[in-house]
Amino acid sequence: MTQSTLNVRAADPPGTASATKRGAAYTRSKWRLPRGKGARAWIASLAFHLGLMLLLGSVTYVATQEFKAAEIESTFDQPEPRREFETVIQADAIGNDSDMQSQANSAAMAAMAGENPKTNLDEQLKELDEADFTLPDVIESPAMADLIERVEVSGEFSDIVGGVEGALDRLVAEIRQSLQERKTLVVWLFDASGSLKERRTAIADRFENIYSQLGQLQEQDDPPLKTVVASFGERHTFITDKPVDDIGKMTDAVRDIVMDESGTENVYATVRDAAQKYYKYRTRAGYNVMIVVVTDERGDDEALLDSVIKFNRRYGIRTYTIGNASTFGRELGYVTWTYPDNSTKQFPVHQGPETAMAERLRLSFWGGSNRDMVLSSGHGPYGLTRLSAETGGLFLITDDVVGGAKFDKAVMRNYRPDYVSRAEYERRVSQNKAKMALVQAAALTKNERDGAINVPRTEFRADSDNILRQQMTESQKPMAKLTYQLDQILSILETGEADREKITEPRWQAGYDLAIGRALAMKVRSLGYNSVLAEMKGQPRKFSDPKNDQWALIPSDQIISGARVKKLAGRARTYLTRIIDEHPNTPWSLLAERELSQPLGWQWVERSVGYAKMDERMRQAGENKPPRDDAALKKREQLQRDGPKGL
Repeated sequence: MTQSTLNVRAADPPGTASATKRGAAYTRSKWRLPRGKGARAWIASLAFHLGLMLLLGSVTYVATQEFKAAEIESTFDQPEPRREFETVIQADAIGNDSDMQSQANSAAMAAMAGENPKTNLDEQLKELDEADFTLPDVIESPAMADLIERVEVSGEFSDIVGGVEGALDRLVAEIRQSLQERKTLVVWLFDASGSLKERRTAIADRFENIYSQLGQLQEQDDPPLKTVVASFGERHTFITDKPVDDIGKMTDAVRDIVMDESGTENVYATVRDAAQKYYKYRTRAGYNVMIVVVTDERGDDEALLDSVIKFNRRYGIRTYTIGNASTFGRELGYVTWTYPDNSTKQFPVHQGPETAMAERLRLSFWGGSNRDMVLSSGHGPYGLTRLSAETGGLFLITDDVVGGAKFDKAVMRNYRPDYVSRAEYERRVSQNKAKMALVQAAALTKNERDGAINVPRTEFRADSDNILRQQMTESQKPMAKLTYQLDQILSILETGEADREKITEPRWQAGYDLAIGRALAMKVRSLGYNSVLAEMKGQPRKFSDPKNDQWALIPSDQIISGARVKKLAGRARTYLTRIIDEHPNTPWSLLAERELSQPLGWQWVERSVGYAKMDERMRQAGENKPPRDDAALKKREQLQRDGPKGL
């Protein structure tokens, strides 16, 4: 375009003939294809941009097709509504990651959409009743990510309901709430041990009342509540096998449970197999499935706990436990056995602890009753309580610890154990040295019997100096073991002392303070004991009254073992009094008060026992001893052997 052309455009007014003619010529010249080198460049540019547009278009097309294919090929089970319980759990993932996800199931559900619901359900139930469920030997172990998953659980974990009647009343309310949502299958799993016979009978006696409350005594073509009865011990048996709605059959099944004499309760394997056997009532027939465990122990196969929780949560199977309270910080509790002659005896059984690992030292007491105190934790055993809570159920405490002090459950709610997997528990413990020290120190005394570390004698026969020295020499031997054990415990606990102030949970605060406070108090007493025995042994004292023949050690506020021991005593009192002030009306404060009820020092007192007269009476008794009734002795021994079977 030339300069003259530009001048003409500017000079001619718009709309004139010349302007119009020249504009048309300009337009034709503007869109004329370039020639020569310009033409090649233009064509190359055009080809490049056309290619780019085609590429972008193909990408968009493929992405759209893939998204549509995913919508067509991937089917999801419709999520079922969950009724609200006071215990809330974080649900597992569903959809492609769910074991329930399958093309066949989804297609079948789609095909049934237009069928009659009543007929459809009856056919499903018939299919389920006739199906042969093959149970795998083990459940697939969950991945580590599942084991340390933090499950958000609120509300109650366990509730002290007071006896079988209270537990069943609460359970009826739970079943009724489930029935308001949909039909329900209740699977009863009864511990077959001898100690639970009375509880099984009590439940069987109330079965008719339970189901009448739920409105199941009326004849119905399709009762909304079905029941399974099973028993367990070392092995388990599904007594009714197929779900029934006949109350007479249920009652007879419970009464006819054969006692398991193995003394082993594999409760988690039983829950696992029950869930795998009947979960299709949930996924195919739309039932709610509830498992009810009736036992008085913690179970012996807790290694299966995490796997069972994962499976039951995945399929929405709620687990309830009717059981006993756990002993506070202890594995062993006691059940009462009644002999045929109506005499009774308490036998130890595994009922605890209430925590994933022991968090309480087994230390006996000096003065008064030397045995460690058996207390109620106010919670169920760790494993069964966690199983119940994480699957949306509840641990119902029917019987509290035999002979143990009880505590207000409103107070104990603030001292709830860490209901997390063992992997997560260990992770949390490892993050605080004081927690780690407490668990490690408790493990040192875990296997000690009846109060862990034995307390040496405090009364010594002294009608001659030789007898006195012999007894003191023998008493110093266990004291050497005690001193060594206490040094180990304190060495561990003191490694975590710097992290004590970082603990925020009341349970862990009280636990650590009690452990180190009691260990320090016992160390003060042991050092003082050794000191006064060495002094008496080296130069026996003379009695102020010649009739006296015994030297005895009694607690004293006076500590004569030096400044170091006095400093240890001050630290012990600081920890123990802090528990009493900050954690009143708890097991920890009760144990701290018991420890401080006896002064930490020692003093000698003299007594008259009359050892010479005692020796003479024993000699005469031996000479006049009546012949032994071997038949009566054998009978009693047989009763003793029969008693603890199956506990």
